[in-house]
Amino acid sequence: MRNHTELREFILLGIPQTAGMETVLFVIFSLIYLFTLLGNLLILTAVVSSSTLHTPMYFFLGLLSIFDMLFPSVTCPKMLFYLSGQSHAISYEGCVAQLFFYHFLGSTEGCLYSAMAYDRFVAICHPLRYMLIMRPGVCVGLVMAACLVGCLHATILTSFTFQLTYSGSNLVDYFFCDIPAVLPLACADSSLAQRVGSTNVGFLALMLWFSVCVSYTRIGIAILRIRSAEGRQKAFSTCSAHLTAILCAYGPVIIIYLQPTPNPLLGAMVQILNNIVSPMLNSLIYSLRNKEVKSSLKRVFRHLVFISLE
Repeated sequence: MRNHTELREFILLGIPQTAGMETVLFVIFSLIYLFTLLGNLLILTAVVSSSTLHTPMYFFLGLLSIFDMLFPSVTCPKMLFYLSGQSHAISYEGCVAQLFFYHFLGSTEGCLYSAMAYDRFVAICHPLRYMLIMRPGVCVGLVMAACLVGCLHATILTSFTFQLTYSGSNLVDYFFCDIPAVLPLACADSSLAQRVGSTNVGFLALMLWFSVCVSYTRIGIAILRIRSAEGRQKAFSTCSAHLTAILCAYGPVIIIYLQPTPNPLLGAMVQILNNIVSPMLNSLIYSLRNKEVKSSLKRVFRHLVFISLE
């Protein structure tokens, strides 16, 4: 890719219309980022340390916690670096890596949400065959397929974006290297890359959303057939946290990439919600709305307190 460009670095201009607020934003985003890492690390620890959570549902939840730590780490450290008064520059290779891993982790996590929806569908609609259908090989296969889809998706977007020539302005009017912010800097016609990017992101998001809707439609029908109110409540509680997390994840994607007339400030705010806030909310959603996770977290805290007192 380097042979196609004369630029060695890009300058990230940051969040639009926030000049003079760097210190405040640095404190806010630092706290959110640290809470995101800590919250998801605790969930991962709870899942790994508790034998009662070694089931397909919590296998996917543990992986989601890993992705929720990695995904904001693609953009947040660099943003905090220049918000603290350091250089806004990012190398050409760093910009390529940032765009690739942003879309790889984001799309893989979207596929993981679909796998989790399928897991809940099997658990509620086929409870007697659940462990047979969701056996370890199937779970690992779903995760590998999600990673493969994410890698293919990110490779296509990154290749089409950086096969263009960049030899003019290097000012990226955004807080990280994303396709809508980088493509306007290309010296060649970028219309094909823009169409491929919009089509690819839109198609993948809609397909994953459709798969989630199919699973939860079947789940909803199955829940309505449960005669006891207690049974319906239990079935609903196992799905509500996951469905809430999905809505928090897909809402920003639809607003960012499918809006007819992009608004820079709105896009940045929604992107921050998608990059930093949603991964933090996932740890809260799953810890506060899941009795098994809460019980395991209490045991982890008691163990940590016991160790600290020794």
